[in-house]
Order: sequence, then structure tokens, then C-alpha cells
Amino acid sequence: MRIIICDNYYEMSKKAAILVASQVNMNPRSVLGLATGSTPEGMYSILINMYNNKEVDFSEVTTFNLDEYFPISKSNSQSYDFFMKKHLFSHINVPETNINIPNGEACDAEKECEEYEKKIDAFGGIDLQILGIGQNGHIGFNEPDEFLFSNTHKTDLTESTISANSRFFASADEVPKNALTMGMATILKAKKIVLLASGKSKHDAISKLVSGKITTSCPATMLNMHKDLVVICDKEAYHG
Repeated sequence: MRIIICDNYYEMSKKAAILVASQVNMNPRSVLGLATGSTPEGMYSILINMYNNKEVDFSEVTTFNLDEYFPISKSNSQSYDFFMKKHLFSHINVPETNINIPNGEACDAEKECEEYEKKIDAFGGIDLQILGIGQNGHIGFNEPDEFLFSNTHKTDLTESTISANSRFFASADEVPKNALTMGMATILKAKKIVLLASGKSKHDAISKLVSGKITTSCPATMLNMHKDLVVICDKEAYHG
């Protein structure tokens, strides 16, 4: 595990964007695993600027998003499909056919998850996976539990995650109670993982991650098993 401690959110976002751009420049046909939420927004904004300045070209890149609420329509402003178009895809030149996000409108969630997993495998897995981390240590929507799923699956959201995400909805009642998410094995198969964390609310989860101990009560700790993990966080998330 390599840990990069930044002074603030912008510095964290900048370092992450440089890593992503470097990956794409080294391998224009890179397969990127992408995350949603407030944490990677700054990184996406910087990547857009780098693209506009012709510092990086996404024309041959393929992307797979970590997760999506279920059920939710793609037109819903809180769907991750909508989020990614708003914050990244509508501003860069990734071909639409190369963009993959779990389908929150799928009639058969189990089949959707199976096909999503197969498609990731068909592309040879993910070269660089971007992750955020939940306050309770969840990764994607792999929530703390006695047992964790290995592959892409439908999952129930915990009350703490619903509460944390309710700030994006009119009320907690509007937050979907399920999600489709990559499993821990899917994530760990990525060749390189970059985890971002910002703010005091992520301090406990980061503390557990860097302790080196592994427990399903904090799914992020399973990242300790990965051979190429980079944690980029600000001082508030790492302090102490």
C-alpha cells in the first residue's frame, strides 16, 4: 500500500487525475473502473481540463462503473448514469459504446449482474480502478456484513449508507434501498487500485484500512490484499 497525504481536497483530486491521465497516456486502450459520489468530482473536473488542454485522449478507453442504484431510471438526476454524464462523459471523448454502467432499469437484476461481470472479464479486467470509501468502510456498495459477495451482485443498502446518500435526494425515503455493485473479488482483480478519501467523516474508515487488519465489518480493509494499492487522502481523513 502506498499512501499519499495531501493538504486539501484539490491537491488530492489533482494527484488522482494525474495518475488516471498517465495510465491512459501509457495505454490508450486502458480499461478504467470509475466511481461516483462527491469525492471523485474534483478529479473528474481536472481530467476534463486536461482533455481540453490536449494532455490526454480518451478516444480508445473503455470504462466500467462500480455500481448503480436499483431500481432507478437513467434519466433520474440522482442515478449514477446521470452523474457520470454530467460530471465526465459529456465533456470528454470516450465513445458512448465504450461506457459501461450497471443498468438500474434492468428487468432481471441477477442477469444484469452476471452479464456485467462477464463483460469485465471479456475486456481482460480493469487496468485502473478508482474507489471512494464510505463512512462505514463500504467499497462500491459492498456494505459491512458477516459475508461479502465476490462478484457483481444486487445488494441491500444499510441505513447508514441511505442516510449518508439522502443529502442528494429530497428525503431519505427517496433513496433506493438496493443497488447493483461490483463484488470485492471483481474489484481486487483490477491491476491497480487508487482509493480517494477526503474529510473528517472518512477518518475512521481510513484508520481501519491502514491498520493492516482485514475484516468484513469494514470491507475496505480487504484492499490490504491487493499488490498495487494507492491511497490518496487529505490530512483530515488521515490525521492521527
